[in-house]
Amino acid sequence: MNAAPARNKLFLMMVLEFFIWGAWLPPVFGYMPAIGFSGTEQALIGSAFAIASLVGIFFSNQFADRSFAAEKFMAVSHLVGGAAMLGLFFTRSFVPFFVLMLVHSLFYVPTISVANSIAFSHLKDAQREFGIVRMGGTIGWIAAQWPLYFVLGNLKGDEAIHMTQWVFVISAGASFALALFCLVLPHTPPRPVAASAGGGGEGLAWLKAAKLLRHPFLLVLFVVTFIDSTIHNGYFVMVFNFLAKIGVEPKWITPITSIGQIAEIVTMAMLGGVLARFGWKLTMTVGILGHAARFAVFAFFPQSQGLIIAVQLLHGICYAFFFATLYIFIDAAFPKDVRTSAQGLFNLLVLGLGDLAAKWIFLPLQERLTVNGTTDYHQLFLVPTGMALAAAVLLAVAFHPPRLEAGGDGGGVATPH
Repeated sequence: MNAAPARNKLFLMMVLEFFIWGAWLPPVFGYMPAIGFSGTEQALIGSAFAIASLVGIFFSNQFADRSFAAEKFMAVSHLVGGAAMLGLFFTRSFVPFFVLMLVHSLFYVPTISVANSIAFSHLKDAQREFGIVRMGGTIGWIAAQWPLYFVLGNLKGDEAIHMTQWVFVISAGASFALALFCLVLPHTPPRPVAASAGGGGEGLAWLKAAKLLRHPFLLVLFVVTFIDSTIHNGYFVMVFNFLAKIGVEPKWITPITSIGQIAEIVTMAMLGGVLARFGWKLTMTVGILGHAARFAVFAFFPQSQGLIIAVQLLHGICYAFFFATLYIFIDAAFPKDVRTSAQGLFNLLVLGLGDLAAKWIFLPLQERLTVNGTTDYHQLFLVPTGMALAAAVLLAVAFHPPRLEAGGDGGGVATPH
């Protein structure tokens, strides 16, 4: 298949992949309390992605690495996940709602790793091209979120509840569309089990991927990813309340945070050139420092709305330069036969443990630093600033990867040299 048509298909795959998520995620946290779910019930539903990211390592990603063609795995997953999402339209009771969200998450979350693996398998130069392809995901998220925001933003009461229900239908429709589209994606067969240095092969892809963390540079990256994922998710935990408290009108909060998504499109387009010039370590370090700079502005200039709005542009650097680069690096560093599981292993941090850690760290901290309705934002935001600086120093000092060519066939760290 010619490179351009294949790349266009991969781009559209990413558009639909993140449209599914972007359609329901922002509205659901206003929808759940509106239909009477308690805080505990909302927290359980919100944990579905974390549960799915853990389960996916042992089952779904293993299947994609060892047993099924990736595009067929994607098709079946989105068909089932879409059916579960459609079911959410018809229920307002907690137990069936939670079960349906969990089923959707169990089938959807692993497809994020599988979509990355499909893209890397069919890009001739992943280091230069993945940013452009992954940019489709950002566009898909915006295409889902922005129209729904402007439609739902001014609705109240029962009308808001009724209209918000339709986000599940929209998400399900995108999921069904992607299930069909996956059947025309480039064929990506499961990889044969690669022999280890000792002469044998490891049948469990997730176990082989986890064992490779014995390499110091991968272990350092794993730790840094957990820290950065906690900070990244902490931004979303705290930013909406922060903007409201400093006087931003509620109707403008989502548009302001969306500035970062526009910046993400630009930085994704630039990523290939940045990586080629500066390499893995410096690019990812700058991505982490983007968090430090943004939270430092929040900490030291909480009354400067103009500066706080402008610093949202750093979100593109935070995501593209660290997380997108991380996915490219994983593809280069791990053997072919475990790359989906390796993506899932790190996505456990990005989508699961980092999200849970952010909620357990920053929500209680914010509560402790709030007295009579006033939050000490200086102290609150110094914590993620310090965490980001520590992660950047750790990466700069202790991350020493071998020379790896993204998208190459060298088999990563498991190949004897």
